[in-house]
Amino acid sequence: MMNNQLSTKFSLRGFTEDPVTEVTLFLMFLFTYLVTILGNLGMIMLIRASPQLHSPMYYFLGNLAFVDFCSSTVITPKMLVDFISEKKGITYAGCVAQVFIFDLLGITECFLLAVMAYDRYVAVCHPLVYPLVMSPKHCFQLVIGSYLVGLTNGMGQTIGMSSLSFCGSSIIDLFFCDISALISLSTSDTTLSHIILRTSAALFGVSSSLVVLVSYVAIISAILSISSAEGKCKAFSTCTSHLTTVSIFYGASLFMYLKPSSDSSREENEWAVVLYTVVTPMLNPLIYSLRNKEVKEALRRLTKIK
Repeated sequence: MMNNQLSTKFSLRGFTEDPVTEVTLFLMFLFTYLVTILGNLGMIMLIRASPQLHSPMYYFLGNLAFVDFCSSTVITPKMLVDFISEKKGITYAGCVAQVFIFDLLGITECFLLAVMAYDRYVAVCHPLVYPLVMSPKHCFQLVIGSYLVGLTNGMGQTIGMSSLSFCGSSIIDLFFCDISALISLSTSDTTLSHIILRTSAALFGVSSSLVVLVSYVAIISAILSISSAEGKCKAFSTCTSHLTTVSIFYGASLFMYLKPSSDSSREENEWAVVLYTVVTPMLNPLIYSLRNKEVKEALRRLTKIK
């Protein structure tokens, strides 16, 4: 069975078979990937080089940028190669690697966003104890915990995939290996894979989203209780960038995984996946650089632009 799995090759359906459209999409996604790489690596370097950004919020943001850089690199280069290749295929080993790394990074990002929401909650609702609660040691533990939860999810999905068998060359109706698509292609019993997928969604996805939701309910309640309009604007401005990032990430992921396939066409599902896997990692550093005064000021100081 293992030998049959290792010899399996998957065909990726991709977006189109029209050569002109493929060239256009190749250039568009290449530009997106370059912006993603420059934006996220630039954000990491800016945070490391700017003392005024050495705070818990930007420590978490640097890790978020690293995760976005990695998750985009797992998906986009292979997609770009397929645009200019006659055969759009991937080996079983390559598929396993994509599943493991993508699911590891996806859940890690969920928990990093939850940690950042908790950070904003403490900053707005309990500012006096903020330095104590969000100490360097505590921040490090929260980040390591996020990666460990992501690692647990990636290993679980990979174990679930190892229990699946496939016949010959299977066609994946996406441009990368997604565990839910692989489960639907399997010719063996998929009970274990379904259990792991649903358990991880319930434990990791729901728990992280609840932390975000509860944190922002408390934040909004605290902001509304502030008497002055200036105080409300100042308090809310510290959360707008993160709230925008959370809305895009969870909106795209919910559309991707929860919308019934019968309610949408293949093209709609494809572009929802593109938004989740390709566009979101590009937008996060842009959101924080364009909407955050501290980041813009740090960039001015670093480049000596008056």
